[in-house]
Amino acid sequence: MNRPTKTDMHWNIDAVVCDLRELRNKSLESRQRKGRPPKLPSRKALLAILEGLSAVLFPNRLGSGELADESVDYFVGHTLDAALLSLFEQLRRECRFKAEQRGEFDIDCGLQAAHINREFAAQLPAIRTLLDSDLVAAYEGDPAATSLDEVLVCYPGMTAIIYHRIAHALYALGSPLVARMIAEISHAATGIDIHPGAKIGASFFIDHGTGVVIGETAVIGRHVRLYQAVTLGAKRFPKDEDGALVKGNARHPVVEDDVVVYAGATILGRITIGQGSSIGGNVWLTHSVAPGSFITQSQAKHEPQEDASTRRLTG
Repeated sequence: MNRPTKTDMHWNIDAVVCDLRELRNKSLESRQRKGRPPKLPSRKALLAILEGLSAVLFPNRLGSGELADESVDYFVGHTLDAALLSLFEQLRRECRFKAEQRGEFDIDCGLQAAHINREFAAQLPAIRTLLDSDLVAAYEGDPAATSLDEVLVCYPGMTAIIYHRIAHALYALGSPLVARMIAEISHAATGIDIHPGAKIGASFFIDHGTGVVIGETAVIGRHVRLYQAVTLGAKRFPKDEDGALVKGNARHPVVEDDVVVYAGATILGRITIGQGSSIGGNVWLTHSVAPGSFITQSQAKHEPQEDASTRRLTG
């Protein structure tokens, strides 16, 4: 068998590097940028921040496993300080990036990042309270769950909601890019895709979770349970007079309190799923349903859209 020669092992790297540099420079010129663009937030740093914040919220289960009672507060304080210091840098990077895009160069991004960081830190006790309600909802909603601890350390739906509640707080405080990156870290880790803009009430439970998609403007009430492969999505994407997609409009479902949505259901558009309703597996639903409805595939298919908001469907 012939061994490769030195010529065979020559990758022509210099030419490739040169071509990539030219393409990079053309891209910067097309976006009217001069010099190196500002740094984006770091995905690697955000992953470490999420691990730190999770440990701060649940130090005895997601932090160090060897903490003595008298050292928990020290661990939480030290870990939180490190996480917030790193988060400050990521928030500052986002601010500089957005300012450069808008051509604004007189913004004090350090001051802005510090303000968001401080407001976010103040919300952590409220986030912990919400997460406690999510834990209980998962434990009470799954007969296979043997303890709250098992739910916390094993269930992908719990990981997804921890990350989402962190991301949503940052999104609401004015850091959508950092929030979206956190959401995508969660998506990669759990298979659950929740946009950080989605508003989710207390006692939320995603069972199994793989393939769940929740859109940016979705609103979910209290005590809602979703199963795997559920989509709360948009029905259509309107365009403006120039043909560009209209962004920011309310286009995802409103799910009221005490609703259960079973595996594979697809719910699209700015419709309302009434309180206490159950949506069956693999249902395709594009119209509102009244409180207390039980929707199956056949009902969803044959229910006239003009009557959907007034008729109560029973099973």
